[in-house]
Amino acid sequence: MSVVLEAKHINKYFKKPVLFHVLKDINFQIRQGEFTSIMGKSGCGKSTLLYILSTMDTDYEGELFLNQKLVTNETREHLSYLRNKHIGFVFQFHYLLSEFSVLENVMLPAKKLGEKTLQEIEHDAMNKLKILNIDHLAKKRASRVSGGEKQRVAIARALINNPSIIMGDEPTGNLDSYNSENVFNIFKQLSEEQGLSLLVVTHDEDFANKTDRIIQMGDGKIIS
Repeated sequence: MSVVLEAKHINKYFKKPVLFHVLKDINFQIRQGEFTSIMGKSGCGKSTLLYILSTMDTDYEGELFLNQKLVTNETREHLSYLRNKHIGFVFQFHYLLSEFSVLENVMLPAKKLGEKTLQEIEHDAMNKLKILNIDHLAKKRASRVSGGEKQRVAIARALINNPSIIMGDEPTGNLDSYNSENVFNIFKQLSEEQGLSLLVVTHDEDFANKTDRIIQMGDGKIIS
């Protein structure tokens, strides 16, 4: 299986108010189709690591590879393009634009990428909504659908550009157990049927225990 994401000797320092070594020599790989969770106490560096892995934070030491290409030291413009094309994001809060329809929300990252016609994008977006069983909500305003549905719309949006990897930051943090289970099953299905890689930061042990592997962090290091 090919390696989709690789971190080599990643170190991160916060300079203020005093020098603080927040990530210490982080090394790991995510392979194609692998569903991995990151766990650890609050403040252990999980979210900081995710920001670096997602190419949003470029102030670190070490090397980051996406689809076996070095992305460290690339320009902001190029990183923005890579992020939009290859990485799908699902956060604790869905960040949908409430005045737009469900369909329009899902189309947004593809419009930004600008590699397909509007008709193709709309067709793709409907397909993603179908995969998640929410195509009947396409024309509804995003503000009018339930919390669990909003998170599924956010997943559809993350999938629109057919990314190499989905990154989640507490994607079930705001959901009840029924909807959490639902999100897990969707992710599992995507990894098994579409060969999608997933990297999810979570506090939810039940969720993490069902993933292919857990990266346990403590005090800025990977402990297991």
